[in-house]
This record gives sequence, C-alpha cells and structure tokens, in this order.
Amino acid sequence: QVEFVESGGELVQPGGSLRLSCVVSGIYFRVYYMGWYRQTPGQRRELIARIEPNNLTYYSEDVKGRFTITRDNSRETVFLQMNNLKPTDTATYYCNAVNIDFSTAYRSWGPGTQVTVSS
Repeated sequence: QVEFVESGGELVQPGGSLRLSCVVSGIYFRVYYMGWYRQTPGQRRELIARIEPNNLTYYSEDVKGRFTITRDNSRETVFLQMNNLKPTDTATYYCNAVNIDFSTAYRSWGPGTQVTVSS
C-alpha cells in the first residue's frame, strides 16, 4: 500500500525559504514521476511541480523560478525547495505520484504539511 509522508512546513516571512520533504513507501519509487501539490481551503488541490525518473522537471507558472523539485531515489524521498516565498504560497502541501498525462496516480494522500507565509 502506497504511503506519502510530508514534512518541513512552517510559518515563514515573505521572501523566506523552506525545504519540504516527502518520504514515499509501498511503490517502486525510482520509476515513478513524482509531484508536489498544494491546496487552500475551498480550492482544488493543484499540481505545482513534477519530476520524472530522469530528473526532467515541470513547474506551474505560479512557482516557476522560485521552487525546485528534486528526488533522492536511495531514500525514496522527493523534495521541494521553496525560495522567495509569497503570502499566496500559503497552503497545505502534498506529494503524490503523477501519471505521464499529469493526472494523479493514487487516490490516497498523506497528511500534508502546512506552509504559512506571513509577516
């Protein structure tokens, strides 16, 4: 059974940085496309970054140039480095496997990690 465990979120001031981690278990991690999503109350969960097994990446326009997704196959972990954070980045962040067509691979989600950007 697949499991995602996100961590690293906290309260940070605008312009600050955070690094999120997501430990994945129950799948053959290294062959999967992996993604970071975020969700705010009342809104749909949106994909903001994806990394392929060969480390090719995709970013939504909202985060391009500020966020960097990486992966460590030996630790079955995907990371999200977030720089120059804005109040609009405030959300709960989740990871999941992502299909080649950008749809989400699994219905189950981890607990997420809360990022709050505020002065």
